Amino acid sequence: MNINRINDILNYDEKCDVFYNDRVVWIQGINNDIAHIGFVDNFEEKEVPISDLYEKD
Repeated sequence: MNINRINDILNYDEKCDVFYNDRVVWIQGINNDIAHIGFVDNFEEKEVPISDLYEKD
């Protein structure tokens, strides 16, 4: 995923499923090329490179 797509998702009103290691996450914010994410299935939070995030077709 790239920074432009992340910004589209953050500014879009509809829900978009974003994945990290086959787990659904929500993007809490971005700082340069790092995304602060939270996992939907628990309370874990993590900072990851935005290039590691993806959408499934």
